[in-house]
Amino acid sequence: MIEVNELTMRYGDKVAVDDLSFTVKPGLVTGFLGPNGAGKSTTMRAVLGLEVPTAGKALVNGRPYTSIPRPMRSMGALLDAGAVHGGRSAFAHLACLARSNGIGRARVAAVLDQVGLTDVAGKRIGGFSLGMRQRLGIGAALLGDPGVLMLDEPLNGLDPEGIRWLRDLLRSLAAEGRTVLLSSHLMNEMALSADHVVVIGQGRLIADTAMTALAGHFQGDVLVRTPHPERLTDILRAHGATVAVEDDGALSVRDRDAAEIGVLALAAGIALAELSPRGASLEEAFMRLTADSTEYRTTPKEAVR
Repeated sequence: MIEVNELTMRYGDKVAVDDLSFTVKPGLVTGFLGPNGAGKSTTMRAVLGLEVPTAGKALVNGRPYTSIPRPMRSMGALLDAGAVHGGRSAFAHLACLARSNGIGRARVAAVLDQVGLTDVAGKRIGGFSLGMRQRLGIGAALLGDPGVLMLDEPLNGLDPEGIRWLRDLLRSLAAEGRTVLLSSHLMNEMALSADHVVVIGQGRLIADTAMTALAGHFQGDVLVRTPHPERLTDILRAHGATVAVEDDGALSVRDRDAAEIGVLALAAGIALAELSPRGASLEEAFMRLTADSTEYRTTPKEAVR
């Protein structure tokens, strides 16, 4: 289990993490989301004891990570896959980490096989692709067979096969009762991988909820198909609905639910071919949640003619 309790990280006048509290529970893959500059990486570094909190604390299985003997056996972490000695081989890199935590060489070979790097175990890391380095970093996190895993953007550089492999791996580890915290900007993949989600913005907690409930916090739209779209549009707008016409002629209706739309259509004698509520996607929910806490924004410009 990972516990973040009233964590504050201040650097001069800048507050990177602001009184943040959440718990990452065993048996779940927990997604850690937030826009750039939200404080995700700073929080993860605090969990590992790489940053000293201004206030509050971060605990792994009830104690500071730095106080755990042979910590790789308790928690494995990946923060930066590029933080390796390029002149070492993959085997030598993992063997060095293993030795520091009392882990045998047989485990090194097993992990290299688990992450698909057996065939390049003797090659220098400096010649590895980004995806291969990511696999090696994941292997380092798995080395101590830990009960807790914390991975920061582990999908970077992985091809579709690698993304699916990692998704299945994390879900299988959670099914064994392990604690998994996963940070990623890939919303669609997070929706497939995570059971629970913690969302932060400007260092503060925005949401801590089940993945299935996140999009449900926001109203989606209602898809309406009718032989008389113009008439129905006029009626719906007169009753406060927001109506947009989709490419295939169907109506996307907001601000009125399906039951209200059905009643208005019936009263006007307008037949409906389809009336389907649609929830907000994870990406839409994330954008709405973090709209006020995005540090870097772009403003669309008209195309140059």
